Amino acid sequence: MPSCRALAIAVLTGAVLGLLSGCGSASKALPIQTRPSPVARPDGGPPGHIAVLLMENEEYGSIIGSKSAPYITSLAHRYALASGMYAITHPSLPNYLALTGGSTFGIDSDCTDCTVSATSLVDQLVAAHLSWRAYMEDLPGVCFTGASAGDYAKKHNPFAYYTRITGDPARCANIVPLTRLSADERAGRLPRFMWISPNLCHDMHDCSVSTGDRFLAGLVPGLLRALGPRGLLFLTWDEGASDDGCCRLASGGHIATIAAGGAARPHARLTSPTDHYAVLQTIEDLLGLKRLRGAACACTPSLEPLLAPG
Repeated sequence: MPSCRALAIAVLTGAVLGLLSGCGSASKALPIQTRPSPVARPDGGPPGHIAVLLMENEEYGSIIGSKSAPYITSLAHRYALASGMYAITHPSLPNYLALTGGSTFGIDSDCTDCTVSATSLVDQLVAAHLSWRAYMEDLPGVCFTGASAGDYAKKHNPFAYYTRITGDPARCANIVPLTRLSADERAGRLPRFMWISPNLCHDMHDCSVSTGDRFLAGLVPGLLRALGPRGLLFLTWDEGASDDGCCRLASGGHIATIAAGGAARPHARLTSPTDHYAVLQTIEDLLGLKRLRGAACACTPSLEPLLAPG
């Protein structure tokens, strides 16, 4: 029978090997990319508009092919699907920051009094003179930075954490209620980049997958029309229910990610491992921006295979 010391060494060795396996997952050992992804540059040029729509807390298997998600499944069949996508971590907020800043910035909770003073995608957009807007369902007013209001939750609004946004009235004025979206669509005034966070029910956090699916079925068709023939929508989830991961930096569960719209490649399937940083990287590439932090890691794959070639 092995000694206690031998058992301790064996446990520690196993833990180290698990960390060095590179995928941030306790249950999977997926390959890690070692060379930076080429810059995504579709032959047809960059999308006219790019939107990110973030849902909540569902593993890939509970969405794609689920009887509770017929609309989402049909969207995946029609457009492009990353079937090997993984969230960065748990809980929600660090993933929202990863998608907008390329890092969790050391935040590992859904804190509402914490802030981030670093640069974000918004700083890049402003410097490049590209318009942007964040649409938040049930936000009680423009530039609201409170912790919650009804079914609105600050933890699902990453823009309210960046001091370079909240400290600048002009930037903060671009954090608006979701009701503003339909008016912008009708007026043909959608920004170049937009972010959409549904409320706690419609994003599947507090309500069922079928409830979120019906919400998307009502929102997404009109959004895709408004995005135009070269528009691009990334529909993704903040985290899954597991700790599965990939790509060295991700361990937040296996999630679904769909690229839809005219700039997405119809019926495309990307089965190789990817993560949230790949979403940010691809957006930055398409808009001619520098890759931020995790998006610049050699380990971060590109989502270019999901994009229409011309």
